[in-house]
Formats: sequence, structure tokens, C-alpha cells
Amino acid sequence: MDDASLTCTHLNVGGVATQMAVLGSGPPLLFLHGGEGPLTPSDRYLRLLARTHRVIAPFHPGFGPTELPADFRDVNDLAYFYLELAEKFSLADAVLCGASFGGWVAAEIAVRNTARFSRLILVDPLGIKVSDRETRDIADIYALGAEDLIKASYHRPEIAARDTTAMSDADLMAIARSREALCYYGWQPYMHNPQLLRWLHRIDVPTLVLWGAQDRIVSPDYGRAYAAAIPGARFSLIEAAGHYPYTEQPEEFAAQVAAFARVTA
Repeated sequence: MDDASLTCTHLNVGGVATQMAVLGSGPPLLFLHGGEGPLTPSDRYLRLLARTHRVIAPFHPGFGPTELPADFRDVNDLAYFYLELAEKFSLADAVLCGASFGGWVAAEIAVRNTARFSRLILVDPLGIKVSDRETRDIADIYALGAEDLIKASYHRPEIAARDTTAMSDADLMAIARSREALCYYGWQPYMHNPQLLRWLHRIDVPTLVLWGAQDRIVSPDYGRAYAAAIPGARFSLIEAAGHYPYTEQPEEFAAQVAAFARVTA
């Protein structure tokens, strides 16, 4: 089963079309992906999460195989889109888990409304500014060459290696569309909402902030500042992992998610 490709289904939420993978059984877990989608470069972490949860892993509108909605402007639109998705699926006591860019989206959701969520897990999220205006918190991924970007993102860069010459035109288009959408949503101001840090205190569900110890896109100190701004949040490092610990250490990632989700508040 682990070698089989996950099948994505089409859905429409509030007039916005997207695709998502749904797998597993048990309590619901909504996973919001980073810059390249929920299935890249590996979907093993989703299969591991599915051993304890019913995992719902959509593409953000505009990423991968989906079209960018004409009236979406920024991350605020994505936050409200996912609140509507949670209503459409009648989610109750769900785990909301977001990684990298998806972690930013998850935080924006949680400061607005956690009625359908019982836990929040942020994995190397973007989205806030913690230092002064002259100090960069988040690496400029558009100023890095492809090789340097991979080195900054992964403890083991070889994990992200792929032969683009062997990929289909559809897959290459999906990668390009994701990169374009990430730039569209996060370019100005660069990968953060200047007001989000101010409102993180509104998050009222138990929160776990997971961080790759070797992340060179956003440092563990940035993660500690993120956790400190959320009431009662826990901070935990995943060793031998960069910006995508769920890809580099999927077993450890899934174990920490499962353990946190079983905690009684």
C-alpha cells in the first residue's frame, strides 16, 4: 500500500474548486501543506498519520493541479476557505495541522475560530515577524538557486532529489503552479502577516509547535518565539531534520502528532 499513489478527489467549497486526499479512519486531522503540496516529495507521513486519524489533505486553491480563484488575494482568503471546508465536512474535535506556509494558514485559522478544532499543530510555520526590521527572519527562497534552496530546506538534501526530465508535463505544471501561488500569497509583505503575532494570544486550543532542528529557512529560535506567543503552547525539536521534518523524519513526526492528539487538556 505504501508504494501506491494516493488518489485525490475533487471538491467544491463556496464556489472554489480544489482537490484533496482523504485516508485512514479515526478522529479527523486536517493537514495544510507547505509550498509544493501535500504529496511532494513523499506522502509517507500522511500514511503514517492515517494509522491513528482520518486524514484530510487538500491542495491550497491555486497550488498543484488546482486553479487560483480569481477573487482570492492573500492568506486571509485561505483561512476563511478552510473554515468553510471544516463546516462542509462537519468536522468536530479535529486536529488542525499546518506545515511551513500551511502552518501560517493554520495559525490564521486558529486566531479566528477554533470551534471545530480540538488541537493545533504547527510544523516550522511561517507567518510572523519576530525581529527588527533590519533582520531577516525567513530566508529569501526566491534569491536562492535550486541547489542552495534544497540545502537550506533539508538536513539531507538528497531526499529532495528528483529527475525533472522524467516527469510528465502535468507534474511539471503542478510544481510551477505551486511556486507561482506561493509567491502570489506570500510575496508582500514577505511570507508573513505583520498583525498575526499580535493576535496569536487568541488561540484557545492546546498547541504543539514542532521544528526541524536543522531548519535554515526559519530557525528554531523563530519557532520558540512563535510558541511563546501562543498561550500554553509546547515547543518540540525533531532532530536530523530541516524545514520539512515530516518528510525527513516521518515516523518521529507521526509519533509526536499521535502522542499530542491523545493528551487530555
